Amino acid sequence: MTTTPTTRPTTAPAAPGSALDVAPRALLLDFGGVVFETSKVPGGRDDVAAELVALLARAGQQVDPVRVRTSLDAALTALKHWKHASSRRLAPREMDHREVVGDFVAADLPPAARAVLVAEADHVLDLLTSRLSTHRVRPGVTRLLDLAAAHGVRVGIVSNAHSGLSHRRLMAAHGLDRHVGVQVYSDEVGMRKPDPRTLALAAQALGVPLDACWYVGDTLDRDVVAGRRAGVGATLVTRSHHTDSPPFAVDAVPDAVVDTPEGVADLLERALATDAPAPAVAAPSRPTRGALLIDHGGVISTSVPDPVALDAFVDHLRRLLGAHADGLDVARLLADGRTRYAALKRERHGAALDGAPLREVDAVTFWVDVVGAALDDRRRAVLRAEAHDLTYRFGRAKSRRALRPGVRALLEHARERGMPVVVVSNTVSGRAVRAECAAHGLTDLVGASVCSDENGHRKPDHRLVAEALAVADADPAASWFLGDKPENDAVAARACGVARRVLVRGGSTPDVELDAALARGLATDVVDDASGLLALLRAHTGAPVPA
Repeated sequence: MTTTPTTRPTTAPAAPGSALDVAPRALLLDFGGVVFETSKVPGGRDDVAAELVALLARAGQQVDPVRVRTSLDAALTALKHWKHASSRRLAPREMDHREVVGDFVAADLPPAARAVLVAEADHVLDLLTSRLSTHRVRPGVTRLLDLAAAHGVRVGIVSNAHSGLSHRRLMAAHGLDRHVGVQVYSDEVGMRKPDPRTLALAAQALGVPLDACWYVGDTLDRDVVAGRRAGVGATLVTRSHHTDSPPFAVDAVPDAVVDTPEGVADLLERALATDAPAPAVAAPSRPTRGALLIDHGGVISTSVPDPVALDAFVDHLRRLLGAHADGLDVARLLADGRTRYAALKRERHGAALDGAPLREVDAVTFWVDVVGAALDDRRRAVLRAEAHDLTYRFGRAKSRRALRPGVRALLEHARERGMPVVVVSNTVSGRAVRAECAAHGLTDLVGASVCSDENGHRKPDHRLVAEALAVADADPAASWFLGDKPENDAVAARACGVARRVLVRGGSTPDVELDAALARGLATDVVDDASGLLALLRAHTGAPVPA
């Protein structure tokens, strides 16, 4: 039965001329309480506890089932309080799976047992989601989705979840996923409602402005607050057992409250039937300022091998691996690993020429699978655990860097002109790049650094430059890129529409290749050092050139 929409959890009809009179271009739907109705499974906790006991036994950990059940009960109570507290925050962070299991589910168990459950955290949370509650599609959901599809209204799911995997499986099992353009789950994106970015992410993925979306939830403290903060066109509530009992007072008011999604379908049908023109929405403003994007190695600084620092690093690695005990040649191990690393980079670069993304070799892969491929499991475990720290140390130790002439003056000029500066670097360690910039006293002149080991891709893949432009909120047509490698820096910059692609001599590329890149239009300028770019910037902006 369809219920009368209300402006509060009462029975007053929706006011004419409200936001609900304008048909949305997208529907954003909560999962539990909207698409699905959940109910507790009798004996569900006993079943989950038994599964956890069996999981521990397979790993050689015999734990008293009563102790496991008691820890589970405590976890579910504590998680409920944590969720309530999180919904009061402006931008709550979602815990990752290992945190939820380690800090809540397994907190009372012996360390070895806790370690087992943390290692299997994805599975543990899948169990909790799928075994503790039943999920039934709410009345009107199919009609609502069919109506949206018939009228080209896009649909996204936005849900707080400890196991987005379980939710996706349920959507697919009921054939609902075919109606949905995007599913946003808090455990997968790292943020929870009422953080409005969850709704913004879904709207962006659907290609619809937030003010042209309706958001439908079932709670005041999470859903209605998120909708209001995000600025959606209308916020609706489908009543559930959570609706009328928020954990604390909530000022935000929904545009309508209905008993089931059937009522949402009625409201959508009415809005579509009125055929009222949507209010004019200004085109999203595009950034107009330019940015200075600058490579690190060979551009900000030059480097020479540092045998002393490298030897000290090898000694550190030798101590970690216990190489003294059996005479393992760590220097040779590292040298061979670097050779294989270079070959792997060439292989990935070749694949990228065929259209594949050019992915960076991450720290764990480098140390465990490249450097430590032939080592025993214990030593590979050491490398896995120490991978990020080793990469930072190695990034600082393999060479000694000197600041190139004119860089400081260039960055100071950019700051004076209000031009954001973003370092864009292919590197083994973004931490090391930032440390080198700090050592040169450049930290206050650099807005941010986009590094391949953190982005996951390498130039000439465009993603590094695209992220840098987003960080700077900059128009590529008004931006400059200073690099030293035509096929890395200039190619990536051109792919993102960066207008001025400047290459600097004295880096890793021979002058003849720089000149060839200029001749064929890949580069727009070639300069001797950063002072050359500073002169170009001054000429471009009409700034006076110092005598």
